[in-house]
Amino acid sequence: MIAGGNATVMVSDFGRAVDFYTKTLGLKLMSRFGNEWAEVSAGPGLTIGLHPAGHGPKPGTEGAISVGFTITGTIEDAVATLKAKGVAFQGPVRDNADEGIKLAFFGDPDGNSLYLCEVVHG
Repeated sequence: MIAGGNATVMVSDFGRAVDFYTKTLGLKLMSRFGNEWAEVSAGPGLTIGLHPAGHGPKPGTEGAISVGFTITGTIEDAVATLKAKGVAFQGPVRDNADEGIKLAFFGDPDGNSLYLCEVVHG
């Protein structure tokens, strides 16, 4: 069901953040979708997703970093499986078909922000 993921970091200046993670820290830019999303590899096992503020928590505040899990199969099946195990989701699945993804947000027992992501192939 889960096949990888990323730690998402909300940023206040997208270009500056991409430059910091790639040029200053020397990490590899794996993908960039305009000024809405970028994935930076921090080596085997860790991908950092950069996302502009305004679509989530303010940078540097609670919830400004979350862990995203890329899933296999459909997000609806994954949500149903996790709900059956007692996981409470925050609202319905968000279908961002125009961006090629579906998202479902939830938290761990301590309230840390987590989400599932289905890449929609169309």
